[in-house]
Amino acid sequence: MTIDARRLILALPLVLAGWIAVLALVMRLTGTAPAALVILPPEGFVASLPAGVAVTSAGPFSVTVRGGADLVAALYAAGAPLVLPAGLTGCLPQGGGG
Repeated sequence: MTIDARRLILALPLVLAGWIAVLALVMRLTGTAPAALVILPPEGFVASLPAGVAVTSAGPFSVTVRGGADLVAALYAAGAPLVLPAGLTGCLPQGGGG
């Protein structure tokens, strides 16, 4: 059996987008991760975070934060475009502190 390269090239981005969508939906509905990863935060995002939310690391395209039970709602209210779970077993480490 051979793999059709065109099908593979089309399928991989769709699988990746679906995986990210599922992670974002689960985080929005449950918010049960130890931390949250904000992808592509807007300018001034960290300054607009409410009290009780701590930045644990920051990169050029993301910020990792910890907070209370309403963390996900607070991040979206502060302008986060995409919030994914972080701090789980198997999550990639993010360099640099914030």
